[in-house]
Amino acid sequence: MKRTFKGGVHPLREIHEGKRFTEDCAVRPLVPGQVTIPVGMHIGAPSAPCVKKGDVVRLGQVIAEPVGGLGLPVHASVSGTVVAVEERQQLRAKPELCITIENDMLDDWVELTPVGEVETVDPAAIIPAVRAAGICGMGGAAFPTHVKMTVPEGKRADIVILNGAECEPYLTADYRNMLEHPDRIVDGLRLILRATGVSRGVIAIEDNKPEAIAAMEKAVEGRTGCEVMALRTKYPQGGEKQLIEVVTGRQVPRGQLPIEAGALVFNVSTARAIAEAVTEGRPLIERITTVAGCVKEPGNLLVRVGTPFQEVVDACGGLADGAKKAFAGGPMTGLCAPDLSVSVAKNNNGVILFDEAQAKALEEGPCIRCGRCVGVCPMRLMPYEMKFDVERGNLERAKARGLMDCVLCGACAYICPARRHLTAAFKTAREELAAKARR
Repeated sequence: MKRTFKGGVHPLREIHEGKRFTEDCAVRPLVPGQVTIPVGMHIGAPSAPCVKKGDVVRLGQVIAEPVGGLGLPVHASVSGTVVAVEERQQLRAKPELCITIENDMLDDWVELTPVGEVETVDPAAIIPAVRAAGICGMGGAAFPTHVKMTVPEGKRADIVILNGAECEPYLTADYRNMLEHPDRIVDGLRLILRATGVSRGVIAIEDNKPEAIAAMEKAVEGRTGCEVMALRTKYPQGGEKQLIEVVTGRQVPRGQLPIEAGALVFNVSTARAIAEAVTEGRPLIERITTVAGCVKEPGNLLVRVGTPFQEVVDACGGLADGAKKAFAGGPMTGLCAPDLSVSVAKNNNGVILFDEAQAKALEEGPCIRCGRCVGVCPMRLMPYEMKFDVERGNLERAKARGLMDCVLCGACAYICPARRHLTAAFKTAREELAAKARR
């Protein structure tokens, strides 16, 4: 039997099979005329701009320097002239500081300095190279990768898991990466293993991607400690804690990090970026992004960081009739974009467009206590009880029930026959708790 976890859902066929529109679309590059690059694309303090309006920059040049332990440098994704350093509306509630560069179309790179080859580079040099390249989690979380690769003193990891599940509907960016760059992904896995001292690396892929499984199995042949594991297709199979449970049989303790279960989890696209950073000296300035839904020519694009959604959509033939809502990411966990002026960030694996019928918010009904949300929750929580607590303003009680352990996957809201806005309520409550903690 294929490995899987307790709970979860299998999205309706017409939603899940949104992948079929782009899974056979080879990745093609998109070079924008202008980029607007947020300096706060990662978890942690926003980076500090080190360029100003009028400066001429080269491709790959550091344009914002890291701040704090979770800080990352930000690099120019095009060569050209800085035309603005100012706040722009992005996906967060408030405008964010961004650096806008007019592309001179020359792709004039800074000098790149490779650190070494995969199997011979000094392991101590790998994590600094990853930080210098500005790499954060490319599956959506945007957690600084060098921090995740640094095993805390007194802790031990015995397995590295590469997440190739890509369980989110519509998205095929990781799938195309595994088909087109399998060897590079395995290079990244080997570098993670060598940097962390872990001996076993598993590339976990859902079984609805047989071509990717075959490509990665071929790529791991002869590579020490690397293997591929097929998982049953179910949402949210690609959740970090779900992957650990499926692959190892261990559960991450409530409120704890994966290292407490002896595991480290990275996205397959992040692994490829690590390989390019170490062996080529390339910073993270572009990523594969799926463009699907209400566009005339859905596809997978190699997009420069900071490219406006509008240029991404135009590169796919423009909007189809009836397009009403844009998501950054997939329809289950993605964030709604206020308009198409927002930029593709390092963790943006999809730009998905919905029509009016798909985008319409369903009216919330009263809870009928059917328990379906409990049955599908991959974290074994009681969503309907937490929703009652949130509605009553008792956030501390909701927290005691596991509010902070919720992975915001949306499975509970998806399955609810009363269309309760469960995930949205939990996200808002967590933001309120975080604001209270900051105060």
